Amino acid sequence: MQLLTGLQDRIVEYSPKVLIGIVILLVSWIIANLLRRILVRLGSKLDDSKRCVVHLCATVCRWGVLAVGIITGLGTIDVNVSALVAGLGLTGFALGFALKDALSNLMSGVLLLVYQPFTNGDWISVSGCEGKVMEINMRYTVIEKEKDRYLIPNSTLLTNTVRVSGKT
Repeated sequence: MQLLTGLQDRIVEYSPKVLIGIVILLVSWIIANLLRRILVRLGSKLDDSKRCVVHLCATVCRWGVLAVGIITGLGTIDVNVSALVAGLGLTGFALGFALKDALSNLMSGVLLLVYQPFTNGDWISVSGCEGKVMEINMRYTVIEKEKDRYLIPNSTLLTNTVRVSGKT
């Protein structure tokens, strides 16, 4: 009987905290999705090259809000989140170090799409490759010369001198 009374006391004690934690999770989920939709809607008015940057930023914002909501909700329920936050920090560091080249190309692609030092159809020369820009995506810039196609990592385009000859 004492076991049931103790269990009932714990349920009564933790029920409000669990409900508040669930409400925090739901509110953060709603805010994250609403923020993403607003950013995507605002980005839909931009041209195609900048639209994908806005979609990337919207997705990052959504996951950031969700992460904060999850950590806050778990902290409200009295879960020790310090170990979780430290683990996320170490995981982020390890992933960042392991994927540094891919992340470098991704961020370089974002910068190229935002600043647009050259656009599709421009003739460029970089690191011994020369050709017409066919596509600029998040990882590579595709250039063609005659029947050859070159995939140049975007980080190369930001760290080396690029000669832009204009439209062909």
